Amino acid sequence: MSLTSDIKDELAEKIPAKQSEAQAQTASILRFAGGIHLINRSIVVEVEVDNVAVMQNLVTCLQQLFDANPDVVRVGASGIRCDDRYVVRVVENAATLARLTGLIDRAGRPVCGLSPRLVSGALEVSKATWRGAFMARGSLAQPGRSGSLEITCPGPEAALALVGAARRLGVNAKSRQVRGLDRVVVRDGEQISKLLEVMGASRAQAIWDKNRQTNQVRGSVNRLANFDDANLRRSARAAVAAGARVRRAFEILGEDIPAHLLQAGRLRLQYKEASLEELGQKANPPLTKDAVAGRIRRLLAMADKAAREQGIPSTQAAVDEDDGLI
Repeated sequence: MSLTSDIKDELAEKIPAKQSEAQAQTASILRFAGGIHLINRSIVVEVEVDNVAVMQNLVTCLQQLFDANPDVVRVGASGIRCDDRYVVRVVENAATLARLTGLIDRAGRPVCGLSPRLVSGALEVSKATWRGAFMARGSLAQPGRSGSLEITCPGPEAALALVGAARRLGVNAKSRQVRGLDRVVVRDGEQISKLLEVMGASRAQAIWDKNRQTNQVRGSVNRLANFDDANLRRSARAAVAAGARVRRAFEILGEDIPAHLLQAGRLRLQYKEASLEELGQKANPPLTKDAVAGRIRRLLAMADKAAREQGIPSTQAAVDEDDGLI
């Protein structure tokens, strides 16, 4: 089961104790999941939800808070829709319901955004508004690069009103249009966690925080591993390049090489990918890595000087110019 479905199940488990909050939540579901239709010049309130627990919560609220008698039709999964959907329709006294929930104003005209009661209500009403919006058209992607909480809105007015409600709750949400649909998006992981908390989805918040922490640890481990791999590759390339230069130095100098420099050069050629510290441990007697590096540098400098005097290619000619020295 997806995290989105888990959140909707958790939010739909209980009806808010305060009537104002329950009404705000129900009004928000009606606004974001559907709206009003005119059939034979009569208003019909109809919404479609994708979660059975949300449907049951909505039906209960309509019956208890608004004395409505909704009909429910289950629409089976088909085509690109993998889950069943539920159409909740109110025909009798639908105009009264639409007016009470802010779908139409007192004059009977449709309200484009959210009703003033939802926009300017108390903080608990803002929380209920967000709960209803998520239950109706919310989704949450798993934490990661593309992790985000989104609400698909019926129009730009509703999107801006929902952004304002989030701001009142201390959450930074943004409104944007994607493929012709208005959406409200929260991308920051901390902000998503806070929003889950204020909506009342504590179990989902705990799962989100745990998954986010796991992803952060995994990302840190991967970055360190990549860093270590890159360092090893660079060290290996530098060692191979140094080996090529040492071989060229032997060709230039022939037998005219001091014993201590000869020993360091032979170690470099024998253990091509070993680190300077490892070469020092293999020397007899053992040497520090600085001593090994110093001897190889002096060997190459001696060979390059001899090459300049003789007018022949230096040790650097043995490697590409981009390869580094020790």
